[in-house]
Amino acid sequence: MSRGRRLFAHTLTGAAVALFVCGCGGSGGSTGDDNTSAGAGKVGSASASPSVSAGTDRPRVTLPSDLTYTFDWPSTGDAVKDAVLADSEQNIKAVDLAIANQDPLDKAYRFYFEGEAAAQIQRYVQAYVTAKARTTGHYRYYDPVVNVSAPDEASLVYCEDQGKAYDFYLKTKKVDRTAVTRNSYVLYSTQLHKNDEGVWVTEKLSSQRGSAKCQP
Repeated sequence: MSRGRRLFAHTLTGAAVALFVCGCGGSGGSTGDDNTSAGAGKVGSASASPSVSAGTDRPRVTLPSDLTYTFDWPSTGDAVKDAVLADSEQNIKAVDLAIANQDPLDKAYRFYFEGEAAAQIQRYVQAYVTAKARTTGHYRYYDPVVNVSAPDEASLVYCEDQGKAYDFYLKTKKVDRTAVTRNSYVLYSTQLHKNDEGVWVTEKLSSQRGSAKCQP
């Protein structure tokens, strides 16, 4: 769930995740704009996306009202591929929920991540907790490519637009706003497997900031 879009851009390569301070747009500098959103504290719950496959109770995810998403990955017409996309949409939101809740072990994201990827996300969320910050703004996801290699194995490659997404500091109520650059666009590659509960779980995650594939 990268995002040099935010205060902490993370570059994911294999098992390693590097978190570093930077602006969401990929360039330095903060305007310190006011944001009237609520701070952290456990965020409430709401029903998961209706597109998520039935049969298993997914975690309920409600995010701060100033955090929104566009998922430009329409139905493929293939039930397995659509299930991969639906669970991947939920795992993206679950990471932001953990950040909003300031909880590196938040149950929602741990429902959707295992192994290497779960460890990466835990470190990523912890960095936000340490900085007393969370995410705000709008994120867009697009150009998904799903490959199913076996009944319980798949990969998903997709792009993220971080241009309108920022970091919100809980103590000062300030938003770190930066200009949009080519680094505002990130290519993600994930490997997933379907667990015994029928959930498509991400086990490996990598990203490439400024990827030519994701440029507008």
